[in-house]
Amino acid sequence: MIKKLISLICIIMTSTTFSQTSIHDFKFNSIDGVEQSFSSFKGEKILIVNTASECGFTPQYQELQALHQSHGDKLVIIGFPANNFGGQEPGDNSEIKAFCQVNYGVTFLMAEKVSVAGSDIHAIFKWLCAQSGAEFDGPIQWNFEKFLLDEKGKLINRYRSGVKPNSEKITSLLK
Repeated sequence: MIKKLISLICIIMTSTTFSQTSIHDFKFNSIDGVEQSFSSFKGEKILIVNTASECGFTPQYQELQALHQSHGDKLVIIGFPANNFGGQEPGDNSEIKAFCQVNYGVTFLMAEKVSVAGSDIHAIFKWLCAQSGAEFDGPIQWNFEKFLLDEKGKLINRYRSGVKPNSEKITSLLK
């Protein structure tokens, strides 16, 4: 009986995650615990980044902030802290927020800490990783992977950690 119930729950969770047709069908909580809806960003491009405070790529926060300042009128940047890779995001939401503000002056939107890989992957990242049409798909491999979505909430492209936020690969698509 319990196995049947677990199977049913898994089927429902999977069908719910994949019934979404755009990022606008999802909600998340900000780092301050306020529910946000991606639908409020319709008409704007969105850059989603899984972040970590103790990673070699952490200085990308500075470039993300610069991108936010230069393109904030047409681009929403959302950092999703995650501790999935190398234990490089050990802090809680208030510690992460303070770290980002003090060290990088972050004013772009930060989400609460989530899982971006594994059995407890957040539904947003499960959906993002399943999207096709980008340069690559599949699971996130490390911190600071980036997902660029168009004004309709469809994935334009995905970038590995080594692609800097101010890269021509990204900025050329913001014009």
